[in-house]
This record gives sequence, C-alpha cells and structure tokens, in this order.
Amino acid sequence: MKKLLNGIIDFRKNVLPSCRETFSRLALGQSPDSLFFACSDSRVAVNLFASADPGDLFVVRNVGNLVPPCGERGVSTADESEAAAIEFALTNLKVSDIIVCGHSECGAMQALIHGRETISSPNLRAWLRHGEASRSKLGGFHAQGLSEHNELSQANVLQQIEHLKTYPVVRERVFDRSLRIHGWWFELSRAEVYAFEEEAGRFVLIDEDEATRILRRLEE
Repeated sequence: MKKLLNGIIDFRKNVLPSCRETFSRLALGQSPDSLFFACSDSRVAVNLFASADPGDLFVVRNVGNLVPPCGERGVSTADESEAAAIEFALTNLKVSDIIVCGHSECGAMQALIHGRETISSPNLRAWLRHGEASRSKLGGFHAQGLSEHNELSQANVLQQIEHLKTYPVVRERVFDRSLRIHGWWFELSRAEVYAFEEEAGRFVLIDEDEATRILRRLEE
C-alpha cells in the first residue's frame, strides 16, 4: 500500500503535468480500438508491454483470462460481467479487434493441470470450469516444447476465442468483417509477446517482421 500511495504522489508531481490534457479529453468519452482479455496476475502488465496509453484499450481481467461461453438467448453461462464487457465494447465502443492474452506460469492453468477438485476455494473452483475444455486442445498444436501448464495456457487462449464466438454479437461482426479476434501469449521470464498464427499452427514471437505481417493482414 505504501508503494501505491507514493506512486500516486509521484504521478501527481512528475507525470500528470505532461498528460493532463489527455485525461481532460478522455473525461469526455473513450474510443479504444481493442477489447483486451487478460489474466488478473499482477505480473501481466498489459499497458507496459503493449506501450498502450490511457484510452487505447478496453480491458477485462480475471483469473485465467477466461471468457464464459454464451448460452441460449445470448445470455452468459456464468457471471454477466465478461458478457457485459463484450456487448458494451462492440455495441457502444465499436471496437474492431478483440485480443485474448494468456501468459506463462499462470496459476490458474497450474490449478487446472492438478485438477479443479484439489482447489479448496469454492468460487475459484467453480470459475475455472470455463478452462476445462482447454485441456482437450493439449498436443493439438506446436507448443515448442513448453511445460504442460504453459502449453495449457496457450491452448486456453484458443479455447477462450471459441467461447467468444458463441456470442451472437461477436459472430455477427466477425461475419461482416468488422471485427477481428487475436490470440496472444505473454512469456514472463523474457517479457516477450507471441501471436497465434493459424497457418503455422503455433504462437509466433511478435518481432518487427511478425508485426508487419499482422498489420498487412489487417489492411486486406
């Protein structure tokens, strides 16, 4: 807590003067380009590794970067928070991209590997059911010799994308090509970000060449 309070003071003294105009503008409304699903893990610093400014991303963070699938009549099968964010981002904010970003050494994925029945916390045990289907994707793509829990973390990104596509509002916009969905994975020890390349069937490091390839596809 002391670090947070000192950080606020430092922000007021050294950062705010240079970005006061930005926040004044953002107070009038937001227009982010992307909806970003990330894990709650404190080590996953989305704005840092993506060099994103305030207003760039509409972020949903939860344990395991999970997206509860949509049930009948367009209603989420779990808590409505994630579903509400999807609907608001697409209907009100008109975002053009959704990114699901997993990460290495994810505690939620390690818990799934060991089995949800071993989790004593009832709400966490119930929540992680949305990651169970990810286990069926293990071994289904080139995971580059990762440990099992890290391979599951990558597989989970792909499974949550499938969950996203169960929402009518997502399917409609993917169909009319006004929405693109991306799978990313953050490797903690090297602070590197990877993007899933469907043709290659694996996650590829986002270096300058890969970024160029992605941008070229977006322009097509």
